[in-house]
Amino acid sequence: QVQLVESGGGLVQAGGSLRLSCAASGLTGSRYAMGWFRQARGKERDCVAAINWSGRSTSYADSVKGRFTISRDNAKNTVYLQMNSLKPEDTAVYTCAAKSTIFLKTTTSEYDYWGQGTQVTVSS
Repeated sequence: QVQLVESGGGLVQAGGSLRLSCAASGLTGSRYAMGWFRQARGKERDCVAAINWSGRSTSYADSVKGRFTISRDNAKNTVYLQMNSLKPEDTAVYTCAAKSTIFLKTTTSEYDYWGQGTQVTVSS
């Protein structure tokens, strides 16, 4: 019933930018926290950014602070991840996740719904 669909991934040169979007369906009318996770090949999936329902509270992994910005438009049921100054080490599958709560969540175990992921590849 709940579906999260990511878009905006692709191939970009180092130093470039991408904007990921996560469109949610089946969550209309509910208050939910969302997060962006990434998993590189052979690596664990880690939270890179998270945002609470109101959008006033956010959290970022140290590796992306100052470069990535998470935001949301609840009227559009969409969460965004603006990624600037991309580095090759940012290469990964980026997946959005949702939890029906107003509170910020930053770990994979706290989320109930997951998208399919979108590939981000940063070349040198």
